[in-house]
Amino acid sequence: MVKFSHLGDCHLGSWRQPELQQLNLESFRFAIDHSIKEGVDFILIAGDLFDSAYPPIEILKETFKEFRKLFQAKIPCYLIAGSHDFSASGKTFLDVLENSGFCKNVSRFEERENQIILQPTLEKNVAIYGYPGKKSGLEIEDLKKIKLNETPGFYKILMLHTTISSAVGTLPIESISEESLPKANYYALGHLHIDFNENNFVYSGPIFPNNFQELEDLQEGSFYIVNTDINMIKRIPLKLKDVKVFDIEINDALMGTQKILSELDKTNIANKIILLRVSGNLKVGKHSDINFAEIERFAKSKNVFSFLRNTTQLLKEEQVIEIHSENMENIEEEIISKYQNDKKTNFDPLSKNLISALSIDKHEDEKSASFEERLIGEVKKIFDIK
Repeated sequence: MVKFSHLGDCHLGSWRQPELQQLNLESFRFAIDHSIKEGVDFILIAGDLFDSAYPPIEILKETFKEFRKLFQAKIPCYLIAGSHDFSASGKTFLDVLENSGFCKNVSRFEERENQIILQPTLEKNVAIYGYPGKKSGLEIEDLKKIKLNETPGFYKILMLHTTISSAVGTLPIESISEESLPKANYYALGHLHIDFNENNFVYSGPIFPNNFQELEDLQEGSFYIVNTDINMIKRIPLKLKDVKVFDIEINDALMGTQKILSELDKTNIANKIILLRVSGNLKVGKHSDINFAEIERFAKSKNVFSFLRNTTQLLKEEQVIEIHSENMENIEEEIISKYQNDKKTNFDPLSKNLISALSIDKHEDEKSASFEERLIGEVKKIFDIK
């Protein structure tokens, strides 16, 4: 039988941070080198090799280097397009890789009378079938129609970039049930960034986490090596850097910077990916009072590998002013009075006069310049400005 590697969701070129983009490439390089060392018969990439249909030229150059290694080692690579590297026009850089002889796209099918017949790509005693992922899960309706052009006696692999029902549980995500798919010996799946292996339906996970939340949840990338001789499906972890999460709650933004610096200083963060999640309801100060530039400089001084922050759960506490008044004409005055009692400032004695001055109306036939001059004059009187 055979031994093969199953990769998916490489998303090469996805990170904006140069060091994380490079780490993503290094994870891909590790997976290729490990597969060559293991002596696999071939490699499968189940979609989203690139993060877009048209990746940056530097990413392409580095990717081609890795495929050249496989070519020189005489290890074939079979792939399908994913929802990110899929193009409605059908033209992507996967075609360039294929035309160079470095890999083969196994998405080969014919449409016949409301059926999609997948054609096999044969490798030794294995028949590999594939169907591409599409944007917004549009491939799911197509997958309900697929059939395999059968190859009796061959070990069948079905490569898909989609969501299967048992992998999402109760989440409200459109999916396809396993029972709706043709029978195969191994299902090489991509799209969901999870480690999943049930009844030969396998999501390999991303080779490197693709965003802040994935770094927090997964901590590392992964791929699989399958050996059909001994019925082995083995997950290979890809952890090139440690990830350290700091989850800090802040209620006083004026003290926030020092609190965060103090927490970072307690731990050795050198050469680690640092995730700073700041949450809380701000009772004092505002978001901009936290000096994240200073915090990042401190992290760099400690030789952090990469520093990411998330402040989506840092909220400004809303102030509710309760007013009880039977006379609605006095409501504005009572709100001001209530606010002044709660928030004492040096300008409190001037507030009422200032609001009164700013509320004056423009006289009929009064020119704008005259009105502006009169308004400024009233304000100067309040502040005793000559």
